[in-house]
Amino acid sequence: MEKGQKLRCQRIGCEAMFTEDDNPEDACRYHPSGPIFHDGMKEWSCCKKRSHDFSLFLALPGCKTGKHTTEKPVITKAAPSPSKPVSVSTPTNDASSKLTCLRCKQGFFCSEHGSQVKVGNLKPAVNDAVPPAEINSDVEKYPPAPAKKIIDLNQPQTCKNKGCGKTFKEKDNHDSACSYHPGPAIFHDRMRGWKCCDVHVKEFDEFMDIPPCTKGWHNADPVS
Repeated sequence: MEKGQKLRCQRIGCEAMFTEDDNPEDACRYHPSGPIFHDGMKEWSCCKKRSHDFSLFLALPGCKTGKHTTEKPVITKAAPSPSKPVSVSTPTNDASSKLTCLRCKQGFFCSEHGSQVKVGNLKPAVNDAVPPAEINSDVEKYPPAPAKKIIDLNQPQTCKNKGCGKTFKEKDNHDSACSYHPGPAIFHDRMRGWKCCDVHVKEFDEFMDIPPCTKGWHNADPVS
């Protein structure tokens, strides 16, 4: 190994570039334990930090510090939480419970009731007596769209594309600078993978090693 050669840290939550000469005791911030996936929620078992969005979940800062390392850590797997018994409601109570269930009322799929409640037309009726001039004036009161963000071409930024996470400068950005997954990530029946490239594995560390399948621009502010 050449002296001063840049290496990539293999700890989960870090993956920073470092050299052996510049690797103090608190250089690395990482997650020592593996994740838990349950009912659409992603959670780090070591610090209980959680998120529904996979990109935000991977961006959660680590809870432990130490030296950077090129050795792949052994992930401590958390024991799955016991499943709660599902109560089966009678047909008589099912219709009334749908009317009081918050998820059904908001039009979301509800695992307890099995279907969405059809919500009536929520579009407010426009009073014919209101002059068109008043309606247009209300529309004009809404604030204009925010101005576009101005970035210094030499300012270092972190790419938020899934599977990338590299630091880049806008002056060096181009249409094949970034290797990433356009997604989404899929977690189903203990399998982890990416829908974009149809690759699925069982272990989380194997999932993190799936190579990106798409080239494009680095993006520090992706649309979620």
